[in-house]
Amino acid sequence: MRIVLVLAALLIGARAAPVAIGSMPPVMPAKMIALSFDDAPRGPGAFLTTDQRNAMLIAALKAERVDQVAFFVNPVRISHGDGDEERIDRYVAAGHVIADHTYSHPRLSKVSAKTYLADIDKAEAWLKGRPGYRPWFRFPALDEGGPDKVKRDAVRAGLRARHLRNGYVTVDGSDWYLDSLSIAAKKAGKPIDMAALRRLYVETMVQSANFSDALMRRTLGRSPAHMLLLHETDLAALFMPDLIEALRNDGWGIVTADRAYADPIYDAVPEIAWANGTLAEQLAWQNHITGPRWYERNDIRVAKTLFTERVLHAMPAPFPSPPVKALPLVTPAT
Repeated sequence: MRIVLVLAALLIGARAAPVAIGSMPPVMPAKMIALSFDDAPRGPGAFLTTDQRNAMLIAALKAERVDQVAFFVNPVRISHGDGDEERIDRYVAAGHVIADHTYSHPRLSKVSAKTYLADIDKAEAWLKGRPGYRPWFRFPALDEGGPDKVKRDAVRAGLRARHLRNGYVTVDGSDWYLDSLSIAAKKAGKPIDMAALRRLYVETMVQSANFSDALMRRTLGRSPAHMLLLHETDLAALFMPDLIEALRNDGWGIVTADRAYADPIYDAVPEIAWANGTLAEQLAWQNHITGPRWYERNDIRVAKTLFTERVLHAMPAPFPSPPVKALPLVTPAT
């Protein structure tokens, strides 16, 4: 009888003991995505000064509890005394990281491997030793040499020798093109429906994320930690709270760039006939995945039609088929 009472007391005590919430493993969302911004620091856009954009973007990320994003820098854009270096430093002071996007933004398909690697070295000379630096390199225009495998492999070898990791993206909605259309419309004095532009921007980025996630699930059998390609634009600063809210409402968890690049998928070295585009596209080509392999709004004529109709409330010009893609992606390896 005493044994029974002792056991009962132990069970009651076990139930009464509080569970330490901190000891419970975090519940990870089914879809994870990190944010990155290319071409920093960019010049003035259609709506904000560079200082306003810098401050708004930092404030929006902080308000939305996004602890770390990555800015891929072109140091050629930084002039002494113009405040650009200070704006980069403010991103880092806010907890974000910086990485290499070449010095002057050349496309690999247009220059030699030697010239390209020298441009990377020039950027590294500015970046290395700065707070927030990460040894990541992102190809401008996601151009890894196109069909020139010799050049592609020479640059891949050069990156390894420099201990630089390919800063792949898996999600791209050509946000840069919506920004360029906004700048052109503003200069032309056309009325811009900002609410409609916000909806188009957010909708496009979320759709692109879901497209790439579905493509990766078909290719890998799982959802990796994604990396979203954005640019340091006025649209990003103005609409970042809306984009983050929309992603979270759609089931996405926002993770740090460090967390995303810890996913082993970013160690991939796709072997395809045309080295260009997102990692999701390249892996799908390599694995002969059937069905669409690129997001339709990355066709700049599709994007322009949507912008003209929905933001300018005008009649778009007709365009012939086949469509032209923002990043020329040709037939995959067979």
